Amino acid sequence: MFAVLLVCVAVFSIPAWSLHHGKNDAPIIGILSQESSRVPPNQTSYIAASYVKINQTLEEYTCLFNSLNGVIFPGGASNLIASGYARSAKIIYQLAIEANSRGDYFPIWGTCLGFEELTYLTSGKLLLSLTDTRGVTLPVVFTDDPKQSRMFGDFPPELLSAMAAEPVSAHVHKWSVTSETFRNSSELSKFYRVLSVNTDGKNDFVSSMEAYNYPIYGTLWHPEKNSFEWTRDYIPHSPNAIKTTFFMADFFVNEARKSLHTFANETEESNALIYNYTPFRSAPGGSVFEQVYYFP
Repeated sequence: MFAVLLVCVAVFSIPAWSLHHGKNDAPIIGILSQESSRVPPNQTSYIAASYVKINQTLEEYTCLFNSLNGVIFPGGASNLIASGYARSAKIIYQLAIEANSRGDYFPIWGTCLGFEELTYLTSGKLLLSLTDTRGVTLPVVFTDDPKQSRMFGDFPPELLSAMAAEPVSAHVHKWSVTSETFRNSSELSKFYRVLSVNTDGKNDFVSSMEAYNYPIYGTLWHPEKNSFEWTRDYIPHSPNAIKTTFFMADFFVNEARKSLHTFANETEESNALIYNYTPFRSAPGGSVFEQVYYFP
């Protein structure tokens, strides 16, 4: 089963349904949850708390879309074609393309599996190759001046230098889009600008990208793990790794601020927020996550 959870990612002193002078100081971002057989009884889906209903009709998705200010496609292990995650991502992606094409700003972010899902949705093809990248930490090898990108444009120069030199990005994937495959796909190369690449020693692969004409972004690595996940030795926690997490988050929140979508009223907004749910401590059982939210 699939769920869209809403998480208020800014201080809640200004309700998102109450916009002031066309400015949104409390954007609300939706996070796709994923089906899993490894959840407690009477639960069907989850999201990792470090990212912080239900197979719906297109009309219901459209209503939800018009209430949100952005969506994250998180990492995980769902099928990219035949899963609730995939179906929901496709609907939201298409709604975002349509909205942005008519000037209605709506950002999407894909991490790891979400990155892979974006490449499938854009190209209509599975273009993944196996790489030796399950549990490795790498620097962010920029393809060009990162200050010229939207994603990294506001990062301090000293942090960008550190990201390029130090292992600050956690890679937890066995599938990648190689640089060659990306270049040979006209659908991908015309739609996305490659911002960084990495290698497993044999294959170069794309690790960060942003759409040329849409606020759609993807990283094959996990920016959120640096600050919030402590269950694996390969996750970096250096000062620059922590700064990377927060500058990445700040970037996407600021993108979501540009969206003026709102809930119909304060009650609807309040009922949708992540604060209505309790995260479960999961790390002692061997989980890769410190905490997880479960949903019926």
